[in-house]
Amino acid sequence: MNKDRKKQLVFIVNPISGTHSKDGFQDIVAQAIDSELFDWRIIMTEYAGHAAALATQFAQEGVDIIAAVGGDGTVNEVARSLTHTGSALAIVPCGSGNGLARHLCLPIDMKKSLDIINKAQVEQFDYGLINNLPFFCTCGMGFDAFISLKFAEAGKRGPITYVENVLKEGLKYKPETYQVSDGSGTHRYKAFLIACANASQYGNNAYIAPGATMKDGEMDVIIMEPFNALDAPTIAMDLFSKTLTQNSKIKAFRAKELHIHRSSPGAIHYDGDPMMTGPEIDIKIEHLGINIVVNPDVIEDTSHPNPMLNAFSDLFNNINNVREDIVKGGRKIQVINKLMLRRLSRL
Repeated sequence: MNKDRKKQLVFIVNPISGTHSKDGFQDIVAQAIDSELFDWRIIMTEYAGHAAALATQFAQEGVDIIAAVGGDGTVNEVARSLTHTGSALAIVPCGSGNGLARHLCLPIDMKKSLDIINKAQVEQFDYGLINNLPFFCTCGMGFDAFISLKFAEAGKRGPITYVENVLKEGLKYKPETYQVSDGSGTHRYKAFLIACANASQYGNNAYIAPGATMKDGEMDVIIMEPFNALDAPTIAMDLFSKTLTQNSKIKAFRAKELHIHRSSPGAIHYDGDPMMTGPEIDIKIEHLGINIVVNPDVIEDTSHPNPMLNAFSDLFNNINNVREDIVKGGRKIQVINKLMLRRLSRL
């Protein structure tokens, strides 16, 4: 970026995405953004895919920073239009998960995220492609893609809706057999899900790949083997405590490219956006292919386990207290599910 001129900054705002209202956003920007550093403008999206089209146009015009204001879907639309360009992505997170923002330690608070943009520090990061569809946090197939479909259909958003869907649908979901080929050869897995992570988390501080970094040129591959209902709370706890890869039901490795074959077409997701695709799936990492405005104090998340862990610790205590009083089978599962949802609803 040329320091001898004002930087061009465009905010692409999805007015209906996420859980945060965008009312008054222009006034907030006017107060927060450094007008000596930036010439800025705000554009509202009008339809699905509009953010991607706008970002492509502004990148072609040479705009320095293009900010996505919305949820993970909006961020993905803007980001995929900025790969291998001179424009940098900025994020004003207003979604229910905010996976990329959280991985990059960007503030969820709107005014604080604008302060980060004022600092205009840009770093290069990796991104991924699943069947040529760009993703920046995670992609996958199996149960998490199935849940992404359910979540997209839900009438409300947020972590409670996500966990509700997991608990309701998890016991009915049948694992699939996958043939996975990477640089080391071809292997067959019966799996509940396969996730490929460029960044560490799905969102809401649920860490599917706690060791992932967006600068190493590789994806973290997480294969979750079939498990029973009583394993589910442990797996959930591991997601939020950054210890999932230590779980005995998890196989984890790193790869630059993967080819996956499954027996029939099905759902995949890219950054939580679901779609149906065929039995052949190709996934790869593009090394340092996108510029992103970062928090100069912390480039990527290396924090300790988040407070959500306490919810699952309490949950285990509750389960142990009632274990002897609950009959085996569905009744036990129902009580465990209710305990988890009750505890999460208080967060």
